[in-house]
Amino acid sequence: MTGTCIRNARLYLGAGRWESGSLFVRDGRIAARGVDGAIAQLCDDATEIVDARGASVLPGFHDTHTHPVLGGIALLGIDLTPVHDADAYHRLIRAYAAAHPELEVIEGSGWYGDVYPGGTPTRWMLDELVPDRPAILTSHDAHGVWVNSAALAAAGVADDVPDPAGGRFVRDERGRLTGLLLDAAQAAIAGIRPTARAGLVEDGIRAAQERLHAVGITSWHDAAVGPSELGPDSFDAYLALDASGELRTRVALCQWWDRERGLEQIAGFEERRERVRGTRRLRARIVKVMQDGVIENRTAAMLEPYRDDPGNRGESFIEPARLNELVAALDARGFDVHLHAVGDRAVRECLDAVQHAREVNGPTGGRHQIAHVDIVAPGDLPRFAALDVTANVQMLWARLDAEVVERKLPGIRAGAARSHFPFGSLLAHGARLAGGSDWPVSDPNPLWAIHTGATRLAPSTDPHATPTSLTEPMLPGEAIAVGAGLDAYTGAAAWVGRLENETGTLAPGFAADVVILDRDISSGEGLDLANVVATYLDGERL
Repeated sequence: MTGTCIRNARLYLGAGRWESGSLFVRDGRIAARGVDGAIAQLCDDATEIVDARGASVLPGFHDTHTHPVLGGIALLGIDLTPVHDADAYHRLIRAYAAAHPELEVIEGSGWYGDVYPGGTPTRWMLDELVPDRPAILTSHDAHGVWVNSAALAAAGVADDVPDPAGGRFVRDERGRLTGLLLDAAQAAIAGIRPTARAGLVEDGIRAAQERLHAVGITSWHDAAVGPSELGPDSFDAYLALDASGELRTRVALCQWWDRERGLEQIAGFEERRERVRGTRRLRARIVKVMQDGVIENRTAAMLEPYRDDPGNRGESFIEPARLNELVAALDARGFDVHLHAVGDRAVRECLDAVQHAREVNGPTGGRHQIAHVDIVAPGDLPRFAALDVTANVQMLWARLDAEVVERKLPGIRAGAARSHFPFGSLLAHGARLAGGSDWPVSDPNPLWAIHTGATRLAPSTDPHATPTSLTEPMLPGEAIAVGAGLDAYTGAAAWVGRLENETGTLAPGFAADVVILDRDISSGEGLDLANVVATYLDGERL
């Protein structure tokens, strides 16, 4: 019968259930699952035998919130993610600039603010490293860019530039721009970014695909497709890669909602949704809406003022009545809405908007989700299940790293801090969790994320971990079972992407999207030590 037999495996069946046995794969599908002896009878001399050696075999992971273009392009430029130290950042930046005199603009990403005094680097620091041309360094969370004086001059940005809606230019005590541009303010330097090079976006997606396959990801949701402050529009690049056969991942294109425009842009979303219908692995029925920023920058929308900035409750990027209108309009036209909400006020506003859509439109079947949910007011926890809203969670963030301890917690009032990444409480109230990395904001390894979700500690193998994050769990009562974490990256994630009848489970008839690890994690131990040894999509090893 030819095909492929994956034998001697610990198979994950979902809902925390495991089974020892084998999979038989033929024509890209799982043809059979069972005990080793029974499956062996299906094999012939031409069957490829893959011995899992007792290790865990899982459905392919789905990353339901990631930025592959940003992550991939970062891998092609100055990648600061392997280090976590200001001096190390500076060495990498200086060395890259020296090695690339031909580049008119230097770009990179991955820096953390906690390594700098006050949490923010300055343009004067960057001027010393790159004095002769513009330099643009995106923060690890993509909510800020650090630029030098040459970049500000090239973009025509002066000290008297007004802050845009949904963004801020950081200034010193004398009113001078420090070179840090937050959220929507990043658009001010968009015109000088070297993103017009032919093939750059395609190269970024290729690099991202290789990185994500290495950690077992067979499906991703690109959370920013369209012109935005987060980077170039990747829609045509995805179409080209799918047409050429180079795209070997199932991709949900989350079309970007332009906050400066209105409902008229939905027609463009519909046109793009139609354009991907004939493609092999692309879908475009999700729309991404940003409702606030991040707590570290004090731009997340909070119910109570920030503890260290009493006059500031953050900013709702879209006025609530308008948010209600746009979510209802998208829901009525068959789009699933992916809402970014970090602060508890933003989370409430997004839940209110979905509730409005349900009331206005009735049961449309919209599979809406709210991403990040760093802080959720206790009264809003049961609303996720009541409204059938998925909580799109970044489990790797639920740890006491320096970024959290030094930049985030000082601003959060005590009540809000007790609701920090409330994964356990969300599950207890019946919510569905879907896993996402937000890469390159944080590492894309799902096993690391599931480890942190279950322990509220950093993975022991993560170079960004601190002694505190390795030993002191963040709100341990909010930990979730390993099975719940695995489901968030497999079955539940497949559902939110409307792939539940195609993939997300190791069941006969489903696509052979399969991940083989180097050890058995069925006991719940060793996730942070485990590695992916093989990733399959439609039965093809990637």
